Amino acid sequence: MKATRQLHDLGQSLWLDNITRTLLDDGTLARYISEDSVTGLTSNPSIFDAAIGDGDAYDACIHAKALAGLSGEKLFIELALEDLRRAADLFEPVFQRTAGVDGWVSMEVSPLLAQDSAGSIAAARQIHAAARRDNLFVKIPGTPEGIPAIEEAIFLGIPINVTLLFSCAHYLAAAEAYMRGIERRIDAKLDPRVGSVASLFISRWDVASNKQLPDELHNKLGIAVGQQTYRAYRELLDSPRWQKLAAAGARPQRLLWASTGTKDPAAPDTLYVSALAAPNTVNTLPEKTLQAFADHGRLEGVMAIDGGDADAVLARIGKAGVDVDALALKLQQEGAQAFVKSWQQLLQRIADKASALDDKAGGPALR
Repeated sequence: MKATRQLHDLGQSLWLDNITRTLLDDGTLARYISEDSVTGLTSNPSIFDAAIGDGDAYDACIHAKALAGLSGEKLFIELALEDLRRAADLFEPVFQRTAGVDGWVSMEVSPLLAQDSAGSIAAARQIHAAARRDNLFVKIPGTPEGIPAIEEAIFLGIPINVTLLFSCAHYLAAAEAYMRGIERRIDAKLDPRVGSVASLFISRWDVASNKQLPDELHNKLGIAVGQQTYRAYRELLDSPRWQKLAAAGARPQRLLWASTGTKDPAAPDTLYVSALAAPNTVNTLPEKTLQAFADHGRLEGVMAIDGGDADAVLARIGKAGVDVDALALKLQQEGAQAFVKSWQQLLQRIADKASALDDKAGGPALR
């Protein structure tokens, strides 16, 4: 049995951390679903920037939409949602079979709104309405300004993927926002079943800290933060507050492992997948990591619900000079800035392609 199937049978959802039109057109995504137990998909501005810049798969569509008068963010959203609707339809059988627990795709609000609560809410409503798919998450970053937007979006019944979480404290803030949104829905006599995941980024911890740590602590910090957060997740699900919501029909906001591709060439290419095996969670895998785990991955046990050795490892890392709390803040801020950069590159790439395609067609340049 493939290791990917073993994880699926354990109760962990494997989602592809990628989308391209080519993956949809040539049947690769369908093959990942049928052969590698992939049951969902995530996207972000960096993924779409790479997809649109690689080859000509999007050229005809960009040209047609530009001729129709679309540009900038509006053109991109239509372009992205075309792909995501197709992917959502591929995952629809999973979504139906699991009663909405699994089978999701994700679309991010503009990263320029990371510090704009009202703008994030408006963008989430727009994307949710335009998608016309029940199994599409809108991604909102779990920044301090994003937390109120997450609560309000959940209250409005918009499924939310909370992104850019780096610490246990970040996760708990997102979980609180989710529960407040559900509690408000119950008070308003609305359906409490609103899908959500909380995405904790893993590998960036180690990229940022390895150079400050002795060799024996390399690639330990991300996993330790994951273990600590998994303990908090399980404790929250056992809490009286959550049990009351569950009794009213609410669904858990599942913990999702993001950024699980190995960045250190000296480490195993399936390091984070094996270490983060846990039921009732999601792991979003870059394509190379999915292929590697399907080929030679091994399931080496299940995460301990008590956090395992996370506290001891974090204490050693702190003694070695890494301020984990300060680094969490830095990583979230840098992550938001990186998505802004990718967003700007993406919109510029689309504008450049639209102009070049228009010139090639012999029409007046659309600028």
